[in-house]
Amino acid sequence: MAQRASTASKKSTQVSAQVIKDLHERMVRIRLFETEAGKLMEAGKLPGFLHLYVGQEAVAAGVMAALRDDDQITSTHRGHGHAVAKGVGFREMYAELYGRVTGACLGRGGSMHINDLTRGMLGANGIVGAGVPIAVGAAFAARYKGEDSVAVTFFGDGATNIGAFHEGANMAAILGLPVVFVCENNGYAEFTPQSGHMLLTDVADRAAAYGMPSVIVDGMDAVAVHRAAAEAVERARAGAGPMMIEAKTYRFFDHQGVKGLRHPYRSDEEVAEWRTRDPIDLIEARAVADGTATRAELDAVWQRTREEIAAAIAYAEASPLPDPADLLLNVYSG
Repeated sequence: MAQRASTASKKSTQVSAQVIKDLHERMVRIRLFETEAGKLMEAGKLPGFLHLYVGQEAVAAGVMAALRDDDQITSTHRGHGHAVAKGVGFREMYAELYGRVTGACLGRGGSMHINDLTRGMLGANGIVGAGVPIAVGAAFAARYKGEDSVAVTFFGDGATNIGAFHEGANMAAILGLPVVFVCENNGYAEFTPQSGHMLLTDVADRAAAYGMPSVIVDGMDAVAVHRAAAEAVERARAGAGPMMIEAKTYRFFDHQGVKGLRHPYRSDEEVAEWRTRDPIDLIEARAVADGTATRAELDAVWQRTREEIAAAIAYAEASPLPDPADLLLNVYSG
């Protein structure tokens, strides 16, 4: 049995209006960024693959709202949402998707390798589970330098079958490092349901093997995610070691792109059922019901975000492609 932390018993059920508005804006920014990116891909304007984050916004928003600017994160192939929620700019993000020199990685990284060290975004990663040991290394570095920053690593259910996850979790636990492990369990490892690649119902049970506490949260509820993340981050920053959060969530689009590869691995009925628990709809209903925000105020967030995204896309499209003469810039060999 995993050692479970109970956020509900330790934290007040009340969350400030400021936090609710913060969570809402972060989720809207992710949703609109991803929706527009999906349209651009379907129109053939973006090179490469896009793994969209639509549906899982509550996890990125809930965790990032609990972090400081100097805290660091590692992401996954489905990493746009993490980058946006951590504060990476729309202009730099879209320019990178377009492969332009003004992109976050000078047009060299593309969708699956966006990073911004100034924002504590250590990078998305096309290799499943590869971000885990990087976050552990960042936490070790912080400890070594006497800093009190925290590292957070995001990964999916399937990544917990990868050796890098187990090695990273074991090292973090043994050394008592300030790392928060966030499993975004959307039910599928690419096209394989969780029941097809592990016998566990709860991925969080794996934390117990390393003496690490864990908590399971509703990954469609940004407030629930935020409460759990705030506790885990506070615990790590205080020197109490790592903790694992399993957020039960769901991606509304296919594994890749909007229309996907037409591989029938989940039913339309299943997707429709999860869409009834859209995380943005849930927090907006909550905000209006408790008087945190009016419908007009919420609509204003959507409108100004749309305007910012339109300007960012125009900026990206007007930006130059990298100069072939700079092909070997920042390329190192031993």
